[in-house]
Amino acid sequence: QVQLVQSGGGSVQAGDSLRLSCAASGGPVSMYTMGWFRQTPGKEREFVGGITWNGGRTNYADAVKGRFTISISKDNTKSMVYLQMDNLKAADTAVYYCVLTWRLEVTIPIHAEEYEYWGQGTQVTVSS
Repeated sequence: QVQLVQSGGGSVQAGDSLRLSCAASGGPVSMYTMGWFRQTPGKEREFVGGITWNGGRTNYADAVKGRFTISISKDNTKSMVYLQMDNLKAADTAVYYCVLTWRLEVTIPIHAEEYEYWGQGTQVTVSS
């Protein structure tokens, strides 16, 4: 059974940086896509960005392009995916979720229902 365990997050000022981490274990170490979603109260989960298992392809939401960077590393037992968030804005305040899907398509999935596994979520608060 795949498990996603997140770390990082917290409260920062606008313009600051944060890095979120996600450890994926319990499944094959190849042929999958990982990514990040975020959610604010009363709204649906929003795609932030995604990356293929080998780092060959990435995709970002327009709202974070140029400010957020996703990277991935792996060994024989687990994969780590990171979300580096720079120049944070108050609008980035949300609960962030790490996700994984066995889909490996030309276009990285951007809908929440396309991801089978979700991390526990971590709060990011940006004060202006």
